[in-house]
Parts: sequence; structure tokens; C-alpha cells
Amino acid sequence: MILSMTGFGRSEGVFEGKKITIDLKSLNSKSFDLNIKMPLRYKDKEFDIRKTLNDKILRGKVDCFINMETLTDSNDVSINHDLVKSYIDELKKITSDGPDFEYLKMAIRFPDAISTRPDELNENEWIFLSGLLNEALEKFDQFRKTEGETLHDELKKNLKSIESSLAQVIPFENERMDGVKERYRKTLNEFDNIDETRFYQEMAYFTEKLDISEEKVRLAQHLKYYLEVMKDEDFNGKKLGFISQEIGREINTLGSKANHAEIQKLVVKMKDDLEKIKEQTLNVL
Repeated sequence: MILSMTGFGRSEGVFEGKKITIDLKSLNSKSFDLNIKMPLRYKDKEFDIRKTLNDKILRGKVDCFINMETLTDSNDVSINHDLVKSYIDELKKITSDGPDFEYLKMAIRFPDAISTRPDELNENEWIFLSGLLNEALEKFDQFRKTEGETLHDELKKNLKSIESSLAQVIPFENERMDGVKERYRKTLNEFDNIDETRFYQEMAYFTEKLDISEEKVRLAQHLKYYLEVMKDEDFNGKKLGFISQEIGREINTLGSKANHAEIQKLVVKMKDDLEKIKEQTLNVL
């Protein structure tokens, strides 16, 4: 089953006068790359939050934003009066001809002039926060599934397009070899005493060199295998990437052996479809 690495999930709730919001966003990445921002009161639980996200998200460039907003009036802010007065006295020693309110404006910007007294995170709030995180992850996972369904349809369409182009190669194969043989005959007719045995040996060698039967078979097998993995295996992005590389090798070899304008056009179309597949595969989990 296809899952997209692009995801989004949000949850929010109110606990004891505090509104807590969690946003999860992700884009494609080769590994799990987490950027997390949260209030200081939750820093002690950062390891647990990271582990939960890593276990559930697995891969992607992930941003996790946890925001807390106090809804009730709070007396948690205090001014350190003695320290502020000390700052003002020291400033006046540097220059004493300024108005007092200017010294005050400078003093309150210094370290520890204003402090907060946040209450400690208790077990009930952590349980509530964990529930919000799991809710955000559920919405995030559902987003990935929905995006994955769209990816699946696009990938299948492009795979079918390559399959269709491959089928169109067949009518040109005999025409291609007949053209090669005819060019050889015209060239040889310009010479006397032609060894026909040697001529047919050379033609057999050249025909074998230009034969694309194996490439067609392998390409068809790779296309079929890609569809099977996409349908039956979970977390299959990396594997699909390897298969798309094999598809590219067969298309390139087919193009180098084509020696026919119409086949080359079909090869170009297959390469265009493959590029779309590669781009889409990068976003598969």
C-alpha cells in the first residue's frame, strides 16, 4: 500500500486553563529528520515525544510545533526590584544626567530583571499532552493515506503509459531490420566478388547486436514487479526507487539499440513517463 511522505495533522485541547495545540508537518526525505519546537515546560518530555514521532512517522523531514496559551489571568510574572535598582545605580555611575525612566527602561532588559514562575508539568498534563500527540498522529497518518491514494493512481497511469509505448515498438521491429539489411545490400552491390557467406555471417552478428527482445522482456517484468510491490508491500518507497532505476536501464539500452526513428520517439516518451515516476517515487514512504 502506498503512503505519501507528505503529511499534516493538528490537534488541540484545553487543560486547566491552558490551550495546547500540536501541528505536525512532513515532506520527503531519505531518512527521519525531525525539527521540534515546544514550550520550556515540556522540554523534559522531548525524548519521549521524539521517540513516539520516530516510531510512527518512520521517514520524512518532519516539523512538530507544540504551542501553549494561558487562558486565565496569571500572577506568574515578577520583577526583581532589588536587582533592577542595582542595574539603575550602575548605569548612573556611567552617566548620571539622564532621566530616571530611561535608566528603568534599560535596566528591565538586563538578565533576570523580570522572571516567571511556571508551575511544573504534572503527570495528568503529560497524559493529556500524549493524547493530543496521538490524535495529531492519527490525522497525520490519514493525510498520508489520502495523498498515497493519489500517488498510486498517478504512478499506475505512468507505468501503463510505458507499457503502452513498449507494445507500440513491436510493429517497427521487422521494418527496422529490413531497413538495415537493405542498406547493407546497397553498399555491397557497389563492390565486386562479394563473399555471400561472410555477408550473412556479418548480418547475423549485426542483427544479434541490435536485437531488443531481452530488453523488452526485462522491461515488462520490471513494470509488473513495480505494480506488485506498490500494491502488496508497506513502506515500499526505497524499493520502488530501486525498481525504477532498473526500468531506466532497460529503456536506455532499448534506445541505444533502436536504430529506428519511430522507436526512438517511443523511447523518449518512455523516458518522460519514467521521470514522472521517479519524482513521484521520491515522495513514497
